[in-house]
Amino acid sequence: MNDSGLGGGGYFWCLRHKRVESGDDVCPNKYRLGPFASADDATRALDTVEKRNAAWEAEDARWTGEES
Repeated sequence: MNDSGLGGGGYFWCLRHKRVESGDDVCPNKYRLGPFASADDATRALDTVEKRNAAWEAEDARWTGEES
């Protein structure tokens, strides 16, 4: 799965395979989220993304004066 040594430390959530990957057995960057400190954190990657996006959207709304 690895292309040109993209492995390394940490755990990643693979968007293509919908699983945690680590070490040298990881998909290319375009298919993964991370790195995360633990496999558990990587498993919750999509929840983390959703929460961060909501926070950023709220901050954007506050910044532009569009908050309700």
